[in-house]
Amino acid sequence: MIEIRKEGVLLYPTDKPFESRAVLNPAVLQEGENLVMLYRAVNASGISTIGKCIFKGPLEIVQRDNEPLLIPSGEEESAGIEDPRLVKIDGTYLLSYTAFDGLNALGAVAVSTDLETFERYGVIVPKILFPAFRMLAEQSGALNPKYARYAHDKTLAKGNRPLLVWDKDLVFFPRRINGKLYLLHRIKPDIQLASGVNLSDFDKPFWEDHLKHFQKHILLRPMFAHEVSYIGGGCPPIETEWGWLVIYHGVCDTPDGYRYSACAALLELDKPEREIARLPYPLFYPEKAWERDGEINDVCFPSGAAVFSGRLYIYYGAADFCIACASVDLKGLCVELWRFRDL
Repeated sequence: MIEIRKEGVLLYPTDKPFESRAVLNPAVLQEGENLVMLYRAVNASGISTIGKCIFKGPLEIVQRDNEPLLIPSGEEESAGIEDPRLVKIDGTYLLSYTAFDGLNALGAVAVSTDLETFERYGVIVPKILFPAFRMLAEQSGALNPKYARYAHDKTLAKGNRPLLVWDKDLVFFPRRINGKLYLLHRIKPDIQLASGVNLSDFDKPFWEDHLKHFQKHILLRPMFAHEVSYIGGGCPPIETEWGWLVIYHGVCDTPDGYRYSACAALLELDKPEREIARLPYPLFYPEKAWERDGEINDVCFPSGAAVFSGRLYIYYGAADFCIACASVDLKGLCVELWRFRDL
């Protein structure tokens, strides 16, 4: 077992209208000794925007904006923009997030050169009803029955609006691999992997072909008790000498409801579709008061990570109410993972 240090709560909601109800699920990007954090901010009506703050080092806040950095735009984001992740590739910041219209939740992207102004690229995951998804996906093998359960297969529309397969937790790798952009995305209950040369590659024909070979694009499936219900992408992968370190979330159903834990796996550097190892136990889980009691109880939702002086700092939403941090020795975690490479 490895030693996890809970660093405590970094951000609580404030009396500012855009973040009066909750702050959670932050994206972070390390730039020198500073850390930029873009986080989900929820107002009293439950509408999410993206807030911004700056840290000196991993834990000291030196700036927190009084207004949201990004607000919903267009029909696909009309009920909120949620759960950001952030990377910088080829000099451009890629902000991935969930666009929510009150019915459908889909992975979207905005790009920036300065983290001040953003150009919406829009939803880049498939927009598809479950029967069409099943027809394509089962060309490569039978689907886990949980796909139908989580994709609302009995309900195809509400009113005159189609209910699409939810595809969330869109997370880019922080650099190109063999010239391609790689991303994690999540159609419950598994984590899938996709790649393309440019954002424009992720279009309707791409996804139709991708879904026809769906089984080979499933990267991680629930394996252990703490993630038995479903899993989802977390932080952008961290490049190490042992492989890509992936911090993701795992969910298990308990008598008191779902419990979200932080989990860890290693992937091959040049072939990230290959899993090297996975921790057979949660990296950390809800145990502190701020993780167990909130908007949704028993949630540790990791979504951003940075390395300072050999220590990995993991930033997470706690109980869907506040933002906290946990840290671990990076080498120690990778060595521990390496022990389980033959599982």
